[in-house]
Amino acid sequence: MQQEPAPLTRHLRIRRDRGHTVLEFRGEIDIAAATEIVPYLDRVTGRPGARVVLDLSRVDFFDCSGLRLLYRARSRVLDRGGELHVVCTHPLTLRILKVTGLARLLRPQPTLDAALGQPEATSGTL
Repeated sequence: MQQEPAPLTRHLRIRRDRGHTVLEFRGEIDIAAATEIVPYLDRVTGRPGARVVLDLSRVDFFDCSGLRLLYRARSRVLDRGGELHVVCTHPLTLRILKVTGLARLLRPQPTLDAALGQPEATSGTL
């Protein structure tokens, strides 16, 4: 049985899975949470060739601060030749991603298994 890692913050856990770094966002992702998350996000996405999954399946609330985190991660990973995947099932969060156009760029998947079976995020523009 795999033990769940301790949270880095109350809004973030990081673990490795099948050669990818999984950043699991939790709870309400607002400006306060984003401020806690960004140093860890930057560390992970700053590596050349990083293979990153942003798992939003445990997010209850997601605002424009969360969108900025996603776009920041996408830009940093793609600029360094890596790949980025997103897991998201929450209907309101999915709607925000669709309305803003990020769903076209990040292609949210319903599970981690589905995300790791998909090609990397596209490098298209908004």
